[in-house]
Amino acid sequence: MADDSQHTSWLASGLALILDGEDKKESSQKSRLLSYCDDFGEQSLERTLEHVFDLPSKTINLLTCQVDANVICSIIKNDYLKYHTTLLTVDTSREGASAGVDGSGPYIVKIEESSVCGEFQLIKLPLLIESHAVFSSARANACVWKGKWMYEVTLETAGLQQLGWATISSPFTEHTGVGDADDSYAFDGKRVIKWNLNAQPYGQTWVVGDVIGCCIDFEADEISYYRNGVSLGVAFNGIKKMVPGLGYYPAISLSQGERCHLNFGARPFRYPIQGFQPIQIPPSTNPLAVGLLHCFSKLLNMWRGENNSYSSMEKLRSLKRFMPVNELYNPVSRGICMELFSILNANAESVEYISWGPLLSFLMDVFRDQAPHDYESLDKVLDVLLDFPGSTLMFEHLISALSYHCQTASIVLRESPYSGSYPYLALACHMLRREDLMVVWWKMSDFEFLFEGFLSQRCPNKQDLQHMIPAVWWPGSCEDVSHESSMMLTTKTLTEAINKIEEKHRDLCCLVMQFIPPVTPPQLPGSVFRTFLQNIILRNRGADRNILPHGVSSNSVLVSLFTVILHFLSEGFAVRGCGWMLGSGTSGGSTVGFLHRGGQQSFPLPLILKHDPHRVEISRLGGSYSHLANFHPVNVDPEAEVVQWEEGCVDDVDPETRITHVGIQKPCCCLSLDANFTRISKNPFRYTAKASQSHCGSIPERSAQVAAECSSGNLNDDMADKPSTSDQSDSEFGYLLVQQMRVVALESTSSSSTLKEEELLDAMLLLYHLGLAPNFKQVSGYMTLQSHSISQLEETDRQIRERGGGEQLRQLKEARSVYREEVIDCVRHCAWYRVSLFASWKQRGMYAACIWISQLLLVLSKMDLVFSYVPEFYLETLVDCFHVLRKSDPPFVPAGMFIKQGLGSFVTFVVTHFSDPRISSAELRDLLLQSISVLVQYKEFLAAFESNRAATRSLPTSLLSAFDNRSWIPVTNILVRLCKGCGFGYSKHGESSSVSSVFQKLLREVCLKDEELFSAFLNRLFNNLSWAMTEFSVSIREMQEKGQMIEFQQRKCGVIFDLSSNLARVLEFCTCEIPQAFLSGADTNLRRLVEMVVFVLNHLTSIADPEFFDLILRRPSQTPEKVNRGMILAPLVGIILNLLDASLVTDAGEQNDIVDIFASMDCADTLISGFQYLLEFNWAGTFKGDVHFTKLRQLEDLSSHLISRTEYKRVAHKEETESDDNVCCICYRCEADAKFLPCTHVSCFGCINRHLINCERCFFCNATVLEVVQNDCEI
Repeated sequence: MADDSQHTSWLASGLALILDGEDKKESSQKSRLLSYCDDFGEQSLERTLEHVFDLPSKTINLLTCQVDANVICSIIKNDYLKYHTTLLTVDTSREGASAGVDGSGPYIVKIEESSVCGEFQLIKLPLLIESHAVFSSARANACVWKGKWMYEVTLETAGLQQLGWATISSPFTEHTGVGDADDSYAFDGKRVIKWNLNAQPYGQTWVVGDVIGCCIDFEADEISYYRNGVSLGVAFNGIKKMVPGLGYYPAISLSQGERCHLNFGARPFRYPIQGFQPIQIPPSTNPLAVGLLHCFSKLLNMWRGENNSYSSMEKLRSLKRFMPVNELYNPVSRGICMELFSILNANAESVEYISWGPLLSFLMDVFRDQAPHDYESLDKVLDVLLDFPGSTLMFEHLISALSYHCQTASIVLRESPYSGSYPYLALACHMLRREDLMVVWWKMSDFEFLFEGFLSQRCPNKQDLQHMIPAVWWPGSCEDVSHESSMMLTTKTLTEAINKIEEKHRDLCCLVMQFIPPVTPPQLPGSVFRTFLQNIILRNRGADRNILPHGVSSNSVLVSLFTVILHFLSEGFAVRGCGWMLGSGTSGGSTVGFLHRGGQQSFPLPLILKHDPHRVEISRLGGSYSHLANFHPVNVDPEAEVVQWEEGCVDDVDPETRITHVGIQKPCCCLSLDANFTRISKNPFRYTAKASQSHCGSIPERSAQVAAECSSGNLNDDMADKPSTSDQSDSEFGYLLVQQMRVVALESTSSSSTLKEEELLDAMLLLYHLGLAPNFKQVSGYMTLQSHSISQLEETDRQIRERGGGEQLRQLKEARSVYREEVIDCVRHCAWYRVSLFASWKQRGMYAACIWISQLLLVLSKMDLVFSYVPEFYLETLVDCFHVLRKSDPPFVPAGMFIKQGLGSFVTFVVTHFSDPRISSAELRDLLLQSISVLVQYKEFLAAFESNRAATRSLPTSLLSAFDNRSWIPVTNILVRLCKGCGFGYSKHGESSSVSSVFQKLLREVCLKDEELFSAFLNRLFNNLSWAMTEFSVSIREMQEKGQMIEFQQRKCGVIFDLSSNLARVLEFCTCEIPQAFLSGADTNLRRLVEMVVFVLNHLTSIADPEFFDLILRRPSQTPEKVNRGMILAPLVGIILNLLDASLVTDAGEQNDIVDIFASMDCADTLISGFQYLLEFNWAGTFKGDVHFTKLRQLEDLSSHLISRTEYKRVAHKEETESDDNVCCICYRCEADAKFLPCTHVSCFGCINRHLINCERCFFCNATVLEVVQNDCEI
């Protein structure tokens, strides 16, 4: 050890002398670096500089003066440039290309204004353009005719665009563009085709953020395209040769609203293609800048080596020749930067190019793409750069470049989890922690545009997913068993990558929230972020329309911003330094996430009542804001009032059983955390407010407990109905007065300039509506397609096993290959959406948001006019988010807990407001009604409705009232589910658990109590069933006449058949529970019922080809046993048997004669044959279990009585008509014993009575009927 020590001392003596007698720490700032020879004759200072600048040994002579930045600049000019002469020589020859000259130097390639057809708007310099016409086309001002050239197009939108090359003679019109002539060529990634007068398939589907390289090669006479640096293959070969000055011009055509960024070489290419040149010449200073930054990198590497923990011998070997870089770093780095800024100042046009290219690459190398990042080295570089006055412009371009790279970055599996936009976001976040750089960014004119770029994520297409998820597996698949574990590992890795990116999004947004802009008067934290949110809303308020407005943001921006805000509101702000951001009624110091805070809740009314310019066009529940303000003004101060309530007070349950965040029984979003908390608590059964604050912690991943639910689709997706005719009053929609709700003034200490959590919640709901809802709709589509394709694949596999060979086997194998590819594609897309959208913390936050908004809407609904001002997207987001969570994969919680453990308020709201006239939009009311229709199909959710007091109190009456021209389809679906289990053909095995005896009893009571309501409902029920069966019969006849089965018509027939079956089941329920409505009093209802049974039987038995009928009803995912004509025949049998059973317990003198009514039908033979058809139907093959075969004997007896009674009636009627001419001219069966007044036309009382149910005009002359007189008695 002693020898090593002496050796070290001997070597160090000749390294460098710090000529100062003070302490080393104090002398570092005053020291002078001078050269000195060691015992070997080596000049370590000169050798070190030679290493940094890549100079030959002993190039630098002995330095006799102090080494400072000026000395380094001299070395660069005299020695470095002498030995690196190529840095000063740039090939500016552009043989094979020509362009217009700007006038002051190298030519600048841009859009030739005279070539524009349509209208282009320059969104951002240099060449971000948007089409403001239906179809806009243009050429650049440069052409090429020899060599290999390219330009890049970055897609800001992914719609219809045609990118390529065209000659100057290629015509552009409002209908034709690039590729629509024989001398122009284009690629369209929206339709995945190439254009050269005609279209042919080519390439891949493009997405927002893609960089399309357009290359032309005159050596091979071909044109090719690249997507994100990956070749799409040769698109065109044998292109026409051109002469100098008359070549091919870069050209584009965009449809309306499409946006893209063109780069002809003014910036470094994102994905340069080897061998192809940019059309615009790079700046001549670029090579020198690259060389200087390379020297800076070598200096940093030496500095890192000294500061890292190398072994002593490795240090000695490195120190043998070079001096300590710690002392040399400052003068050398400053000298390099002086030269760098000198060349930039001499050529201002090169600042952008060098900042986007060499400088960005240099900083990324310093910072490192992968963790751990080198923050210390980066800070040393930034410190030096920021000392120079010209650094502001450089950092502006650098921030722009980082934003652009975030927008175009792709997640690469082998680079995960530090992949995609993460490296650029991490670098940007660290840079922007410096206040001076944050000010530079904020002062940029395109601050918000760049902010959106940072929040962008490029969505993968089919080919991207193939690389990201190479192995695919699904339950029941025949793929390699190793694919399951491989796919699980892949999705886990991608999840980590997404988490890293989202974490940096949150960091960046926190920096913006905390930033206080240097303006007068001073602003509070959050003001910049609020302005950004408001402008995002302003630009994207029409993003849910079919035709998008100009300037809408990328969907990924809206999703990222939603995710950031959701995390803040769910997990809390305190850990990120935003504790100043609290709700209107929140005490300071709270660390619990806003959505999980519990206790007293509050909401500032200005958010929905204030006339904000960025929200004025947003639709409200009561209509437009201007309409409400003019005709329904509110009597509260929209600037100074806040509504407050106690969490859970709107739930119509006992206070002891309420589900609240601060109570004993907590909602689902807190159950996992509480379970962990009780394991470490000394008293696991004691819950306090303090314990509830732990909800801001992270939630562990929850394993899947329940299979994902299916689809929430409904039958009226295919039907167009008339507007609602509901006339209920406002008072009918209240279920309880909220005693713990009050409206108070905003606290005087609360500044309107401070960004509040409620503002973020309001913005988050709109972001969900505009950004997340379309994505979840795509998820649902892929899930449905995946299920369908798997069924097709399994059916094809079954058929292959049954076939021995031949042509049919070959076709089956081809079909199997297609179905397999569809399944694999769907599985990949579903896996990607699961990774990016369904993290457990997101589900937790969305669930808490549903609770919060449900309770808010219920509270506001008690404030009459205020409720009308609530934006529609509050309600739409609530319903959509609820169903997304219900069907999430993996499931958030078991289905039995989903509503019961926190979302009872959602059930309360939908059942009390689906026919609320204050909601002006019929589509929104339908949305609530359809939610009920979906939920009651599942026994777990039906149980939640049965235990909800508001539902049991108001739902039966509201359903019968809503059975109108518009809402009858979802109401029918609901009633069928509530009535399930009480009809003919239902199995007694396993049905009891899903039978809703509660609602069946309530429906019966409502019908008996309100005869007028039931009568109106029954009339509409008869009319709708008659319409449905008529439509069904007509559709079948149309297909039979054409001799072919069209998919749309088959689907239409299937939908109408389901409707008819459901309506018949509801009618069967009425005959079972309220038989007196048909057997007692006037025989109108009974007669209409019998006519309906005859009508349906006639349509079913008149179909000539039973096999064709069954083929029409066949569904891809259901067996013939589940879908057949027995679905509608069973309720018909049930109706008849219910009436027969009820007639046995009713006094024969007080009831209508069932057999007589049947016998009075004109089509007696058809009816008898219909009864015989029912008796001979294969009930055992249709319904498993007990199908009441004993009951069928009653039907057989009825048929026998009917035959004899019909014969008797026929004889009697013949004799009567021969002796009496006063017969009703409508039915030709009864005596014309009544007349209309004042027109005096006569008919039988039965026909007149039935007619007046739906129309109050005479069916002879159409005169208004004032009264009806029967046998001298006024009616």
